[in-house]
Amino acid sequence: MNKVILMGRLTRDPEVRYSQGENAMAVARYTLAVDRRFNRNNDDQSADFISCVAFGRSGEFAEKYLHKGTKVAITGRIQTGSYTNKDGVKVYTTDVVVEDQEFAESKNTAGNSDGGFVPAGRPAPAAVGDGFMNIPDGIDEELPFN
Repeated sequence: MNKVILMGRLTRDPEVRYSQGENAMAVARYTLAVDRRFNRNNDDQSADFISCVAFGRSGEFAEKYLHKGTKVAITGRIQTGSYTNKDGVKVYTTDVVVEDQEFAESKNTAGNSDGGFVPAGRPAPAAVGDGFMNIPDGIDEELPFN
């Protein structure tokens, strides 16, 4: 079984390219900084930097929503490969091919102040001291269900 589960932050914006041909497909590459649980031998580096590649819809999602610093949880599989560079040296690669990716923190936690959907023409509901937001009066008529 070849299954990988990672949680970390993007080190830079995804690099997205589209394949050639009739059915062009997005190919997004990004690097995740994944914290280590334990720091052996008091190394200064406490994270691993793991190369990830997302194809198709996952690549389009990465292009549209992921950016440097975004915390994501991904599942996928490890894929190894090799190629000969222009100097004639054989280079070995290891990537995680992303099968599923999702946000690992809310926009508010990430530092954005615009977390949450507010219908047009309505003021944003204020947070109550117990952590829940106030629901404005009269919103029941706008809901598509009862």
